[in-house]
Amino acid sequence: MPKTNKNPLAKRGLSSNTVMTAIVLVVAVVVIGGVLLFKDGDSGAAKGNVPPEVLHPADSHTLTEVQDSKVTMVEFLDYQCPACAQYYQNITKQIEQDYADRVTFVVRNFPLDMHPLAKPAARAAEAAAMQGKFNEMYHALFDNYQSWALDQSGQTSSDLQRAQSQFDGFAEQIGLDLEQFHQDMDSQAVQQRIEKDMADGAEAGVESTPTLFVNGSKFEPTAQSYEEVDKQLRSELDEALGS
Repeated sequence: MPKTNKNPLAKRGLSSNTVMTAIVLVVAVVVIGGVLLFKDGDSGAAKGNVPPEVLHPADSHTLTEVQDSKVTMVEFLDYQCPACAQYYQNITKQIEQDYADRVTFVVRNFPLDMHPLAKPAARAAEAAAMQGKFNEMYHALFDNYQSWALDQSGQTSSDLQRAQSQFDGFAEQIGLDLEQFHQDMDSQAVQQRIEKDMADGAEAGVESTPTLFVNGSKFEPTAQSYEEVDKQLRSELDEALGS
């Protein structure tokens, strides 16, 4: 089963008690569904540069898109993954803003079976994309992560009805036709889109989330704090940009 996290701070729950519990578990080296910032078990496909047609096909969703960009960053993510939410809050959300005019930032789906609401959330994002609102739904899902992805104790939620109610609220807030949104969430087109992303991720050697690539090369963080990982990622982007 794929593992999901790359940082000891990125455990389930956002309360201090939950975070402290997670840190203790990490120190014990027995973390269900997670690893440290260091990754293991990577397939050979990920050790070299992955072809652009695998990482970012022509119809890929982009948070930022720069014509003739020298640098493309691709993230395979799971919307319910605690590590993905933490990366978003501590790293990628700000990078999206700071590099908006220099880097093309591509988002691909890689929902993990261990997260029961990951695929519904991916379908919500893809359904929003069909009405031209992918970016807005992407941000809504992560900005409001606790409201649908976690239960009251801060653990991973499996409450689909509650999550769907939240997704509907996000859809209304960003101006989607709600009936169309529901139809698209259940459509074959959306399902096939998610399956294609997952297949491409597997071909690229993705085994955990989040997994990022900079110009086809997998980003391999070696730090153990978000601040340090952020510096590492920015250093790779700057080097690729020649700045």
